[in-house]
Amino acid sequence: MLKNIIEKITSGTLTKPEFIKSDSEAKLQLEELKALLPKAEGDVRDAISQDIKMVQYGIVGEDSIAFELANAHVPMLILHDLYLEHDGLSAQIDYLIITRKFALVVECKNLIGNIEVNNSGDFIRTFEFNGRFKKEGIYSPITQNKRHLDLIKRIRLDSKQSALARYFASMGANNFYKSVVVLANPKTVINMKFAPREVKEQIIRSDQLITFIKKHLDFEKSADMSITDMYEFAHFFNNLHKENKVNYLAKYLDKIDLKPKTLTPIDHTEIYAALKNYRLTKSRELSIKPYFIFNNAEMEDLIHKMPKNSSELLGVNGFGPEKVKKFGQDIIDIVKLHNN
Repeated sequence: MLKNIIEKITSGTLTKPEFIKSDSEAKLQLEELKALLPKAEGDVRDAISQDIKMVQYGIVGEDSIAFELANAHVPMLILHDLYLEHDGLSAQIDYLIITRKFALVVECKNLIGNIEVNNSGDFIRTFEFNGRFKKEGIYSPITQNKRHLDLIKRIRLDSKQSALARYFASMGANNFYKSVVVLANPKTVINMKFAPREVKEQIIRSDQLITFIKKHLDFEKSADMSITDMYEFAHFFNNLHKENKVNYLAKYLDKIDLKPKTLTPIDHTEIYAALKNYRLTKSRELSIKPYFIFNNAEMEDLIHKMPKNSSELLGVNGFGPEKVKKFGQDIIDIVKLHNN
């Protein structure tokens, strides 16, 4: 990797997209949630299942953007799933794209339902829930992405050592940093008829992203960054990436017993002792061998299946109609007593 970067800087060429950071913590968390699911029960299990669906949905959206970028044939450097912290502020950035003219912050939204943006810039989502259409306001992804952009500007500005360097960095910041919200769900219908112009200009679909980038590259009249500066900028932020402290697992760990459960051997259980005692008492009463009533293997199958009635008892190994008629009710009473 480092050798390739040095060669590109030396040659001064970058002819296609390159992912400086392509991994995603969402995919790691997805695997952790899937591993946690079998250990959960009831409402906790349902909540984990819902989180798995949401994480999967987000990953699908981000992967669709990755596909568009990888096939763009535009020289640019890409950082995926970047988590930054600075002066008590934080930002989870889906994509930071460095082109020769500007840096673009991309917020990916794989929304379910249809979106309307009113003349105040408010986002209203309509979706079907339990057979009915529900309408709700959602937090503006434009505002969310602007905060991400502002934090990136601040981090970069604060890294400059001299006042003069900070001054020149701040002067060019407005044109250099751009943001866009990408709607990754092709089924989502968005109505922006009454939306403010600045909102319309910042919302696109994933298949429009490359056109958006090329349009701004053609429009910008500023001088191109050097390959060296592009890599320096990309690695500056890549080195600041931290593991996201907000994760899906934390809210479940205190609700699930993760210790391996110690299973009591079947021949040490109370029902085993009760059935064994019944078998011995009954065999003496009828002057027959205990295994004529049921042998150990049949007793273990009986305990595994815990029959609640005669029909279910017929499904236990070794129990036919005659045996069920003779001993069935006694055995079912024992099972019921030990099944509470």
